[in-house]
Amino acid sequence: MKYKLANQDKEPADIDVTSFLNLMIVLVPVLLVSMTFTQITVLEISLPELTGGVVASDEPQSQLEVVIAEDGFKVFYPENTLIKEIPRVEAEGVSSYDYHTLSLVLQALKQELAEKEDVLLLSDPEVNYQELVATMEVVKSYKTTIAASLVEIELFPKISLDDVKKGKS
Repeated sequence: MKYKLANQDKEPADIDVTSFLNLMIVLVPVLLVSMTFTQITVLEISLPELTGGVVASDEPQSQLEVVIAEDGFKVFYPENTLIKEIPRVEAEGVSSYDYHTLSLVLQALKQELAEKEDVLLLSDPEVNYQELVATMEVVKSYKTTIAASLVEIELFPKISLDDVKKGKS
């Protein structure tokens, strides 16, 4: 008994990669274009130290504090001296924080405290995350036009976060 294999006379089959190459030709430019639109923004913050004590130095500690409460903002400098209370504003029946006024108050403070870079944000637990991040962006810098171009001016880039104490809310 002789067994013959039926495929001995045929050539080996080639792999057709044309459809795969067509997919790559379309997919690579789409991925490259979408990469330019994807940006990740990182806000650097520093948490209060665990010791809770004041750093020992010859200079008096004066902390700029911005309290984010349910009824609006409160700006303190030095620590327990209220500079400005900024209530929430009503626009079209919706209550929102007045970020513009907060930015103006902080710009005026920056004129007086040119060397100061740190700020402590005290947040009420009921304040939502988006409002906290928006406040951090306002405290960090503001945009203005100089010589026909929009520039970002630094206010207080070193941001620390904490919960609001009962006496400041």
